[in-house]
Amino acid sequence: MTTSLQLRRTLSHPPERVWRAFTDPTALAAWFWPTRFATKAEIDLRVGGRYRIDAPGVGMAVSGVYLQIEPPARLAFTWRWDNDSEETVVNVDFVRTETGTELVITHERFAGDGDRDNHAEGWEDCLDRLPGWLSAHT
Repeated sequence: MTTSLQLRRTLSHPPERVWRAFTDPTALAAWFWPTRFATKAEIDLRVGGRYRIDAPGVGMAVSGVYLQIEPPARLAFTWRWDNDSEETVVNVDFVRTETGTELVITHERFAGDGDRDNHAEGWEDCLDRLPGWLSAHT
């Protein structure tokens, strides 16, 4: 049985700015994980290109391959933690609204509810930092 999660955030910034937060390696490293993690990001933004988000400060990293790139509306990629055999898929939709962006993250293909719930908590934590970064970086 596979399972998935979906998170939504309403952001008061245009899709182009939110897109940059997910696709510029310096931007992504700045907000994705806490500062103490000393996060580094590598991005080859093309279908079939790879990305890697590395937190050497805590010894964890995730990487994958871009499956779909439609700036500034949709981004899809595989997701695999270092030393883990499970590969999941993340779809990020940047929906333009009158006041900014409705961000919709759908993370799919979890083997079980426990793994899904752990990722939901992690995504919530990451997304809590995004509005502050967006406001500070025009």
